[in-house]
Amino acid sequence: MTKHILFFLLYSCLVFPQKTTLRSGDLLFQKMNCGELCDAIHAVTEGYQGNDFSHLGLVVIENDSIFIIEAAGNAVRKVTLEQFSKNTQTTMFIGRVKSKYQKLIPQVISFAKQQIGIPYDDDYLYDNGKYYCSELIYDAFLKAYGKPFFELQPMTFKQPESKAFFPAWVEYYQNIKVEIPEGELGCNPGGISTSDKIKIVGKLN
Repeated sequence: MTKHILFFLLYSCLVFPQKTTLRSGDLLFQKMNCGELCDAIHAVTEGYQGNDFSHLGLVVIENDSIFIIEAAGNAVRKVTLEQFSKNTQTTMFIGRVKSKYQKLIPQVISFAKQQIGIPYDDDYLYDNGKYYCSELIYDAFLKAYGKPFFELQPMTFKQPESKAFFPAWVEYYQNIKVEIPEGELGCNPGGISTSDKIKIVGKLN
């Protein structure tokens, strides 16, 4: 009888895993609904297990309420989880830095909070006094770690098949009167999601 009970409990844990509880310092990865620009991002970046990610934010839990610090809209801001979830209609993935790096989280959160109000980096250029989503996360961990924690890689705005620029990016940069920063160093949500310093620990629908 005892063996049957133990088997049932083990089977239940495997088939019906417990829901992952968010922690302060977790990263939430999203596939945003932003049309052709997001499609272009997905075409040249790859996320965890081949998933497409075009946005991410930092989880901060205060007085049992869940907030997300993100670079989005016009500036870095703190929003509720409910507000953040409205960016997407697909499953969000939860990333968590590995145990040996958890000590960095208080500094990461402190840095991110200090950036609230900094303008959104619509030029997508690293270290220009503004932040796009993954750039904020990159710098928060850089500050806490004292050296690069995630990697910067050369950015591309070209179609993989033809090597021509995506028309959506051409129009975008023409509108803001900035040269396309092809080859400049940068980061993206997909790349951060595949870092060996974090683990994807669950999903949110």
